[in-house]
Amino acid sequence: MASFVFLLTWLTMVFSLTVLVSSNSLVTLLEVKDSFSDDPLNVLKNWNSNNTDYCSWTGITCDGDTGVVTSLNLSAGSLAGVISPSLGRLTGLQVLDLSSNSLTGHIPTSLSNLTSLAVLLLYSNGLSGTIPASLGSLSSLRVLRLGDNPGVSGPIPDSFGDLLNLTVLGLASCNLTGSIPRQLGRLTKLQRLVLQQNQLQGLIPPEIGDCRDLVDLVLANNNISGSIPAELGSLANLQILNLGNNSLDGEIPSQLGKLSQLFYLNFMANKLQGSIPKSFGRLISVQNLDLSENQLVGSVPDELSELSELVFMVLSTNQLSGPLPENLCQNSSKLEHLLLSTNNFTGEIPLSLVSCQSLKQLDLANNSLSGFIPSEFGELLNLTDLLLNNNSFSGTIPRSLGNLSNLQTLTLYHNGLQGRIPEELGMLQKLEILFLYENQLSGEIPPTIGNCSSLEMMDFFGNQLSGSIPGSLGMLENLNFLHLRGNGFSGEIPVSLGNCHQLAILDLADNQLSGGIPASFGQLESLEQLMLYHNSLHGSIPDEMFNCKNVTRVNLSNNRLNGSLLPLCGSSSLLSFDVTNNSFNFDVPAQLGNSPMLKRIQLGSNRLIGGIPLTLGSIAELSILDLSRNSLAGEIPEELASCSKLTHIALNGNKFSGSVPAWLGSMSQLGELKLSNNGFSGILPVELFNCSNLLKLSLDDNQLNGTVPTQIGELVSINVLNLADNKFSGPIPASIGRLTKLYDLRLSHNSFTGNIPFELSQLQELQSTLDLSYNHLTGEIPPFLKSLSKLEDLDLSHNSLTGGVPRQIGEMSSLVKLDLSYNRLQGELDKVFDRWPVQSFEANAALCGNPIQTCSTNNSSRRRTGHRCCFHSCCVNLSNSHICSDDCCYCYTEKAVTKTNM
Repeated sequence: MASFVFLLTWLTMVFSLTVLVSSNSLVTLLEVKDSFSDDPLNVLKNWNSNNTDYCSWTGITCDGDTGVVTSLNLSAGSLAGVISPSLGRLTGLQVLDLSSNSLTGHIPTSLSNLTSLAVLLLYSNGLSGTIPASLGSLSSLRVLRLGDNPGVSGPIPDSFGDLLNLTVLGLASCNLTGSIPRQLGRLTKLQRLVLQQNQLQGLIPPEIGDCRDLVDLVLANNNISGSIPAELGSLANLQILNLGNNSLDGEIPSQLGKLSQLFYLNFMANKLQGSIPKSFGRLISVQNLDLSENQLVGSVPDELSELSELVFMVLSTNQLSGPLPENLCQNSSKLEHLLLSTNNFTGEIPLSLVSCQSLKQLDLANNSLSGFIPSEFGELLNLTDLLLNNNSFSGTIPRSLGNLSNLQTLTLYHNGLQGRIPEELGMLQKLEILFLYENQLSGEIPPTIGNCSSLEMMDFFGNQLSGSIPGSLGMLENLNFLHLRGNGFSGEIPVSLGNCHQLAILDLADNQLSGGIPASFGQLESLEQLMLYHNSLHGSIPDEMFNCKNVTRVNLSNNRLNGSLLPLCGSSSLLSFDVTNNSFNFDVPAQLGNSPMLKRIQLGSNRLIGGIPLTLGSIAELSILDLSRNSLAGEIPEELASCSKLTHIALNGNKFSGSVPAWLGSMSQLGELKLSNNGFSGILPVELFNCSNLLKLSLDDNQLNGTVPTQIGELVSINVLNLADNKFSGPIPASIGRLTKLYDLRLSHNSFTGNIPFELSQLQELQSTLDLSYNHLTGEIPPFLKSLSKLEDLDLSHNSLTGGVPRQIGEMSSLVKLDLSYNRLQGELDKVFDRWPVQSFEANAALCGNPIQTCSTNNSSRRRTGHRCCFHSCCVNLSNSHICSDDCCYCYTEKAVTKTNM
């Protein structure tokens, strides 16, 4: 009887406990549901208080006896919201999987209460904050994956070293910082450690070598530095070792050669030095070996030929040297990808490479290889990519390459290949990329190329190809890039190219093409770049081209095209537009203003008429406007003031009139302003000199008048200043002396008066020209001009300068041209002027000495020319003409000479 009572009591207690657990779990799960703000897939549809059998709810697994929730799996449910702290009350949970949702917020510290938890999966959400260190107390945890939460930051908790049952630790693709805790070396059951794509720093702890069960070690895409620990060579079960894209340095430990189970090894994009360990020849299971983008030196070890399972060998972008390995495919019959580009390999391609019959990719580009391309390459029938560009190969392109029926990419550019393009290449039906540019290929393009039906990109730039462009290229329906610039092609552009409807870039520039632009080009609706410059094309632009609505760049310069530009303006996506040096003879199209991103308009050297369209003012990105050497007229429209990014304005050589606009001074980025050879009049606006970045200002050959404002000295960046051939008057502003970066200064053919300003001596960078000719300048030639030590051309002719010619002018060694003619100079020339022609001094009646007429007796008594007396205050003024030397002053009249010591 007592036993029965005890059993009844026990059953009552169990029932009561079960009811209590059931009630608590129901409340907790409903709180968890409330933490989700969005459930677009109705995953939680049956989570409600009316259905108290929560063990039947979606994602819930319970213990069959107690009703305790043991597993909660709501992965990939598109749930939004936060992780409820209430989950910490489900203490029977063994599996919690909320992965692949849209959850945000922090990871609750209450999860550390789940002492039975074996699997915690929160990866692929939008969680943030740091990882709670308290998770390190979950001693039953075997799998912990928190990766792919870019907002999760901070360090990896040291306490994770206490998770002694952990087999998987996945923290990839977060924003974790700090170093890898050395305590992780205590996780002797750990099989997968995945920490890639964080911002981890510091060293790889040698203690990781104690994780003897480790199969995957993935630390790629961090900022880890230091050397690779030799202790990793103790990880006998390791199959994946990925340390790529870090800052590791030092030599690769030879101990890694003991990793006989390793099938994936990636050290790419580090700073590793030294040679490739010969011990790597013992990595008998390795399939992927990537050591690219390091600083490895030496040759490729012959031992790598022992890697019979190797599929990928990537050694590109190092400093490896010597010849290519002879026996690389001796035992590597499975090798499919051999990438050795961007090293210092020399010599010829070994014929033994032909034994790599499984090869799909062979990349030997960017080396110093020489010799011929082996015709035996035609036996590598599995090749999809053959890259031999940027070497020193010579000879011809082997015809046998036409046998590579699987070839998709063939790049042979920047070598010394000669001869013709083999017509057999037309057999490559799968070929997508054919780059042969920058060689010495000659002859015609074989028409059979039109049979390469998959061809997308074709570049033959910079060869010696000739003849006509074959019409068969119009059969290439997938062609999107055709670059034939810099050859000797002649004849007309094939009409059939209009059938290449995918063509985005067409570059036929720098050839000898003639005829017109085919009307069929109007069918090229995908066209983005049209480059036909430097040919002999003529005729007008077909109206049909207005249909090319996606064009961004047009360059038809240096041809003989005429008519209207309107057919080229159908696009509103133009970035640059250059038709310089043609014969276009209509208005500037207003439609150019429909392209708000247009940066360059270059229409110079045509026969355009009319005015500047007001619509150009709506092009916010415009930086270059060149309408020079046309027949445009009218005033510069004020609407251009809105083009605040203009750096170059060239309107020279037209028929523009009116005043120079004051709003030009608001162009803060303006570097070049060329308004010469027009009909501009009036005075210069002082606002113009706010352009402090101006490098070149050309206002010559206009009708500008008045004095030059002193504010011109604000153009502190200017290199070239040309105000010649105008009607400026008054003195030359002394403020020009502040333009210390001037290289060329031209003020000729004006009506400037007064002396040559002393401030010009500050123009120490003046080199090309100082031209003050054809003005009304008076006074003497100042000796300080000698300080312009770089000046090559000095022209002071056709003024009213008086006095002698200072010896210092003759001592200017940089001068190659000197013109002082047609002034009122006098006195005897120093011997230093002997090297100059008579023309440099002609029409100065009172001037004598070599190279002009011999001085008379009266003239010789004046001895020599020198500084102005007023500089020394050393002479008694006996008349209104006097000269003084360097050390004393000789003053004279026609009857007397008086010497006064200084």
